[in-house]
Amino acid sequence: MTDLALEKAGTATVRRLSPAPFGIGVLLIVAYGVLPLVASEYLFDAILTPFLALALAGLGLNILTGYAGQVSLGSSAFMAVGAYAAYNLALRLPGLPFLLDILLAGLVAAAVGLLFGLPSLRLRGFYLAVSTLAAQFFVQWVFNKVGWFSNNSPSGIVTVPPLSVAGMPLDSSAGRYLFALGVVTAVTLAVWRLVESPTGRALVALRDHETAARVIGIPVLRVKLLAFAVSSFIIGVAGVLWAFAYLRTVEPAGFNLDRSFQILFIVIIGGLASLRGAFLGAALIVVFPLLLARLGEALLGGLFDSGVLEMSQRIVLGLLIVTFLIAEPAGLTALLDRLWNRIAGRFRRTG
Repeated sequence: MTDLALEKAGTATVRRLSPAPFGIGVLLIVAYGVLPLVASEYLFDAILTPFLALALAGLGLNILTGYAGQVSLGSSAFMAVGAYAAYNLALRLPGLPFLLDILLAGLVAAAVGLLFGLPSLRLRGFYLAVSTLAAQFFVQWVFNKVGWFSNNSPSGIVTVPPLSVAGMPLDSSAGRYLFALGVVTAVTLAVWRLVESPTGRALVALRDHETAARVIGIPVLRVKLLAFAVSSFIIGVAGVLWAFAYLRTVEPAGFNLDRSFQILFIVIIGGLASLRGAFLGAALIVVFPLLLARLGEALLGGLFDSGVLEMSQRIVLGLLIVTFLIAEPAGLTALLDRLWNRIAGRFRRTG
């Protein structure tokens, strides 16, 4: 066999060993079939369900920032819009199926995102980021001041109704997790089809060079607004999961500015313009602070109070994020790809 034939055979073998389809299949089997049987309530409530909601929010922001190149600092505001819309739809339309409730709440968030995306037609970069930051403060102010959204609750905190789909209650920890997992799986599949379509290529062209995209006939203004609408829809659905499946309450404090930065960190750490990146970044953001909290309490719990420990955890997490971004600016996705290429290269040499 010639060297060229050997090289082609090795390349074909490496393709067959590509981790993506096999790895996704294994993860889905574990997520749907294994975890509901063996995981504890703490794992569902403290790790898996918030991970799914934040991963979906990161996925939505990645459409806007990673693929379309539009900076946004108001993601938490659109999560709040989705959560409050779902709560009010369920409250004021009692017979509305919850899946339809989620869809309508996402559309409300998309409409609000479209409204705050209008400045993107004129602004870019830092100025656009500031305009989306205004959305964060405005939305939080509205939900704090207008009692109608919280059914005139004196505290502004309202308890959401129990989850149920087609009359089947899903209010257990495992039920809420499975519901969130189903929604995230469906939305992720839809996003994958979107980014692989001509629309996804138009988003990338807009990000890479707006003037060139306009020259080749891409409707830049329409694509920008579409990116804001789709991103806000997905983030709004994530807000519904955050409120109904994780917090089980709706309150403005659950969607503050810290949450917007948390979602932005998820996208940056995981990797821009990567669907995997949203899940990798969310896993790090959710799990790592818990590990730091356990380690800090074990080592320093007797020396400092809880406030000092919490601040120390934030400092350590921030330093690690900065260090990681310096070492690998392209995120966890690039790090895993490089690791896989090394494994594949060794396989080619030994084969």
